Amino acid sequence: MKQNFTMKTSPIAAAERAPLAALHAFARVAHHGSFTRAAVELGVSASALSQTLRALEAGLGVRLLNRTTRRVGLTELGAQLLERTAPALAEIEQSLAGLHAARGKPAGTLRLNLPRIALELLVQPHLAEFHRRYPEVRLELWVDDGLADLVGGGFDAGIRLGERLQQDMIAVPLGGAIRMATVGSPAYFRQHPPPRRPAELHGHACLLNRYVSRGNLYRWEYTVDGRDLELDVDGPLISNDLDAVREAARQGLGLAHLMDCCVAEDLRAGRLVQVLAEYCPPFAGFHLYTTSRRQMPPKLRVFIDFLKERLNAGTSVGGRRAKP
Repeated sequence: MKQNFTMKTSPIAAAERAPLAALHAFARVAHHGSFTRAAVELGVSASALSQTLRALEAGLGVRLLNRTTRRVGLTELGAQLLERTAPALAEIEQSLAGLHAARGKPAGTLRLNLPRIALELLVQPHLAEFHRRYPEVRLELWVDDGLADLVGGGFDAGIRLGERLQQDMIAVPLGGAIRMATVGSPAYFRQHPPPRRPAELHGHACLLNRYVSRGNLYRWEYTVDGRDLELDVDGPLISNDLDAVREAARQGLGLAHLMDCCVAEDLRAGRLVQVLAEYCPPFAGFHLYTTSRRQMPPKLRVFIDFLKERLNAGTSVGGRRAKP
């Protein structure tokens, strides 16, 4: 014998499916005691508003409003629903109003992922001034010499060398072009004749850098007779920390191949001497990168504009005037 079972929807289940807009419309009708005045506030027709409320009542299986030709009033159950939902509706309205206000106001936590060298050269010198201008923006600086996943890591943006960025990233140049510099200490060159061409580096002790993200050794890059070359060199030290490589070069352990902004002060002070400069042309420098320009939060927009202003107004990167 076949039996038919009818699933009845409880008022609670129906209420859970009630659209938020319908509950909001119910609250405004109850407030005004009129479909006409509530419709004007909500920007809809009175007939459409009436249909919305009838659908809400049908879904809940109860009457919420008593309607007369002159006035609309709450039923007992309608009054109970309004009492229980009004605080939540008011809180939601306040939250949405806060989002609307914050849409044009720089505020909140800005999470940036950047290598230590970018922190020291581009960001750290300007932290106090940025906070003075935008006191409601809190910076969270995540120092990472690898290439971070912005979305997976929950970052708003990152800073990296332009040549290391993926093609689908939106990138803004910061600080202009930079060069590589092959350097050694005066003590080292007193014992070893300076190389005149990149090929002569194979006869020198070279201090190597290992990439954090990929794990492989950095191959020294030069341009010879219009051709770009990458050289495998060898020496007594390998490190994934650029400061360690630079310090070893200062101590005369060997030659280092670093960004010129990293060794500018050492070159001026005579602690290091540069060689092979003519084989090191400029290349794209640091870029701030993010996933999209659409709906960029104000906190990120003002940070980008602030850094561009500071770096392009004569503030130096490694002692040089930053290029636009």
